[in-house]
Amino acid sequence: MRFLSEINSPADLRQLKVEDLQEVADEVRQFIIDTCARIGGHTGASLGAVELAVAMHYVFDTPNDRLVWDVGHQAYAHKILTGRRESFHTIKQYGGLSGFLRRDESEYDTFGAGHASTSISAALGMAIARDKLGEDHHVCALIGDSSLAGGMAMEAINQAGHLKSRLIVLLNDNEMSIAPAVGALNRYLNRIKEAQSYQHLKEEIGDALESVPGFGHSLRRAAKHVKDAIAAAVLPGALVNELGFKYIGYVDGHNVPMLVRALEEAKKIDDGPVIVHALTTKGKGFPNPERNYYAYHATGPFDPKTGKAVKTSAAPAPTYTKVFGDTLSDLMDADDKIVAITAAMPDGTGIDIALERHPNRSFDVGIAEQHAVTFAAGMACEGMKPVAAIYSTFLQRGFDQLIHDVCLQDLNVTFGMDRAGIVGADGPTHHGLLDIAYLRGYPNIVLMAPKDEGELRDMMHTAIEHPGPAAIRYPRGNGIGVDISGEPQLIEIGKGEIVREGEDVAIVAYGSMVMPALDAAKALETDGVNATVVNARFVKPLDEALLTEIAETHRLVITVEEAYLAGGFGSAVLEFYEHKNLLEGLRVVRMGVPDRIVTHGDAKLLLAKYGLDADGIREMAKKTLAELPASKKNLRTRLRAVK
Repeated sequence: MRFLSEINSPADLRQLKVEDLQEVADEVRQFIIDTCARIGGHTGASLGAVELAVAMHYVFDTPNDRLVWDVGHQAYAHKILTGRRESFHTIKQYGGLSGFLRRDESEYDTFGAGHASTSISAALGMAIARDKLGEDHHVCALIGDSSLAGGMAMEAINQAGHLKSRLIVLLNDNEMSIAPAVGALNRYLNRIKEAQSYQHLKEEIGDALESVPGFGHSLRRAAKHVKDAIAAAVLPGALVNELGFKYIGYVDGHNVPMLVRALEEAKKIDDGPVIVHALTTKGKGFPNPERNYYAYHATGPFDPKTGKAVKTSAAPAPTYTKVFGDTLSDLMDADDKIVAITAAMPDGTGIDIALERHPNRSFDVGIAEQHAVTFAAGMACEGMKPVAAIYSTFLQRGFDQLIHDVCLQDLNVTFGMDRAGIVGADGPTHHGLLDIAYLRGYPNIVLMAPKDEGELRDMMHTAIEHPGPAAIRYPRGNGIGVDISGEPQLIEIGKGEIVREGEDVAIVAYGSMVMPALDAAKALETDGVNATVVNARFVKPLDEALLTEIAETHRLVITVEEAYLAGGFGSAVLEFYEHKNLLEGLRVVRMGVPDRIVTHGDAKLLLAKYGLDADGIREMAKKTLAELPASKKNLRTRLRAVK
C-alpha cells in the first residue's frame, strides 16, 4: 500500500495531492475486499461508497466538520480512514468494531446509524444547533437513493428546505438498497440523469448570449427568466429547487477529483441546503462479475479472486426465512386473497420467492415500514389477507401504524417477524429483542412463536386464517430438521403443549428457547432433577389452563425467552399468576435478556453469555431448586387422582 499504510487519520489524507486520491481509493477498496474475503461483512454496500468517503474526508475538516452517514453498512472506508485500519479485521466480531456507526467507537462517528433514512434529520439537527450556538462548521449527510425514499428522509427534506440552514446532502445514487430501488422517486432520479443534456444546453446558450458585445449581460439576465420557466415545466430537477435545495449533479461517484470539486462548490453555498447527486455502482470492484445484488450486499468469507463464497458444510435444515417464503407461496397458490408485502428486504424475509411465483400479489414497498403496515391494513379492509414480512427490529418503525391502523381496527393482517431474538454480528440496531414487549400490551393481536420450522408452517396457516391481527416471531438461521413435507395444520389459538413431563421444575419456553429447554431437561436428569418442559406457543393469549396446572403441580416454574425480560413473555406469565393468586408456595424465575444493550458477536456466544442455552437453563434450575423449601413431590399424581 503506497498511501493507505500512512493514513491514520483524515488529517493525513488531506496532506496528499488531489491527483493521488484515486489511488488511495483503490487501495482502500482492495483492503476491504481482502479483509471481507476472510471474515465476511457488508462488502458490496461499502465497496460502492469508497470514493465518497475519500472525497468527504479530504474536502471537510473532520471531525470539526460533521459527516453523518445513513444506515452505516456503507461506511467501511470511513472507518478505515479514521484510525481504525489496524482493527478493521475485527469488524462485526465480539469485542471488535461495530459493523455500523457508533458514537462511542470514534469521534468521527457523529451519529449512530443502523436503520435507514435518518441521516438528513440528524444532520439538520446538527446544523441548526451549530447556528444557535454561533459556530461555523459544515454538516454533510450522506444518504442512498433508496433511503431517500423513506418517509423520515422526506420529512427532513421538507423542513430543511423551509429552514434554509446551511446543509450539504450527498446523494449516493446506485439504484439499490439491498435489492433494486423501487418506486416513483427512483424513476424521478433517473429522469434527472436524463435531463443533464438540458442543463448543458442552457449553460451553452447563456455563454453565447453573454458574449454579445455591449448587451450580453442584459440578454442573459432577461433570458434567465424564460429558461427558469421552461425548467420548472419540464425539468425533473425543478422539484429539488422547489423544495428549497440547490442542486449539483450529477457527478461520477467513483471519480474522486470530480467529487472533490462538487463538494468544494457545495461548501461555497451559504444561503440554504444543497444536494450533490453522485452516481455509484454498488459492489464496485467486487471480484465476481455476476451482478447478484442479494449475494454481495453482505457476504460471508469468499475467494478474493473470484468472489465466490467459501463453501461450508451443508446446513442440516433450511433457514426459517426459506421455510417462511416457501410456505407463504404455497398458501398463496391455494388462496388468491393472500398477498405478500416486504419493505425493501425481499431476500432477507423470503418474500423474493413470492415475488417470483406470484408477482401480481407481492409488493416491495421500499424502505417504508410505516407505509407497509398501513398499506396492508387498507387491503385487509377490502377482504384481502395481507402478510407483511418485516424484521422484528424494523417493525419497530411502524409501531404506531400497527397499533392504530391494524390492531385498533381488528384487521386481518399477519406479521412475519424475521430475525426475532439475538441476530449476532449486526448488533444492537438489529437484535429483535423488543417485539414481545411492544406488541403484547395492546388488545386484539395474537402473538405466537414456533419451536421449530414445522410449527412455523402451522402458525402461518393459523395466523392467516385468524380473522384479526396476528404476529409470528422466529429466529435468524436454520431450523432443526423436522419433517415439513405435510400440509400446514391449524393450531388452536392460545393453546400450548407439554413436550416433556416431570415434577421437580417446569420450564416454560417460548419459541426458539424450547429446544434448549429440552436439552437442559435431559441434562438435569443426570443431576437427579425431573423437569417438565412446556412449549408455550402463544404469549397472547396465554394458555391459562396449562399454566394453572403446572403452578399447582410444581414448586418452581422457569420461563425462558429470547427477548428482553421487561414486558416480555415471563412478565406475562408472572402477571397471570399474580392475578389468579397462584404464587403462594410457587417460585417463578424469568430467564431472558437483562436491561442492557446487547453488543455484536456470534449469536451462540451471546446467548450463552445471558444463560439462554441448555447449560444456562440447567444451572438456573439447579441453583434455584437448592434454595427452595420442601417440594410438592407427588402432588401431580395426587391432584390427578382427585380429578
